[in-house]
Amino acid sequence: MGASEVLFKPLPARDAGSELQSLLERPHAAQTYLPRSSDGLPTTARFHGFDLQGVPLLSGLRHFPGELVRARTTVTLRTETVGSTVLVLCEDGDWTRAIIVGVVQDPASTAAPIARPVQVEVHADDDRLVLSAQREIVLKCGAASITLTRAGKVLIEGNYVMSRSTGYNKIKGAAIDIN
Repeated sequence: MGASEVLFKPLPARDAGSELQSLLERPHAAQTYLPRSSDGLPTTARFHGFDLQGVPLLSGLRHFPGELVRARTTVTLRTETVGSTVLVLCEDGDWTRAIIVGVVQDPASTAAPIARPVQVEVHADDDRLVLSAQREIVLKCGAASITLTRAGKVLIEGNYVMSRSTGYNKIKGAAIDIN
């Protein structure tokens, strides 16, 4: 290719107004994908709970009356939300591939949420991690474990336990039993 050859040909100048007008007059792509019946539209169902694998189950889908349907979800579902109304979509018009997209909030509902005591609390920041539990905390790795109990016991178990310090190593207690 010689130096005198032009790689690109300049495009003829267009009137931006006429190009915009032609785009506005063109039918929108979304209009061609609208469902022709109500089968593909969002619907509501009752969140029934989870199966043994933790997959959400729906009941009350008008497409499957009296049946439980497995669903996928885009939101976090908790056991506290069992029995709630959920908003459901289907994938490609197939209601056996239901997708839960939200939990319907009913401001007029007088039913108070079930008060469950907090089982475990975790507080973390850049300097400290605090785990709190009602009865017991166990850290376990293989045959080694550290158990903290509600009664104040600290149980350290393992095949080999070592305590090493570059400073003072103090063992203090009302009674100390070695072996």
